[in-house]
Amino acid sequence: MSQCEAHGHVKRSEPSLTKNQQLVWDVLRHASAPMSAYAILDEVRADGLRAPQQVYRALDKLVDTSLVHKLESLNAFVACAQPCCAEHEMVCFAICEACGSVDEFADDQIEQQFAEWTKRSGFVRRQTAVEIKGLCKGCAAQA
Repeated sequence: MSQCEAHGHVKRSEPSLTKNQQLVWDVLRHASAPMSAYAILDEVRADGLRAPQQVYRALDKLVDTSLVHKLESLNAFVACAQPCCAEHEMVCFAICEACGSVDEFADDQIEQQFAEWTKRSGFVRRQTAVEIKGLCKGCAAQA
């Protein structure tokens, strides 16, 4: 059972994608680490995408549909790991500085604390992503 199912969230349906969006999404779904737009471009050149703008347009749509997340601190992209991600106002990422792994999670308590703060402060948030950098369990055990 996924984290989403455990919290009673419904798995999202996948939107119809253009050929370019599908190519970019497939690369990210099979990637073992976050990828820059130019690294994605290198992977899809053989499939006909030649210009960075083609990749950026596809990434913009994939981010808008919550199929892909941009990790701002790395200027890189990852495929969404949570099928109910669009139901959350906030997504969190634990980024290992040693091996580059990224663990995506949502936490209702943290989300509620952010919501309470924004209400008290009058701040109107559009999007919230938390990036935590450190060492994953495997790398921490080796350190």
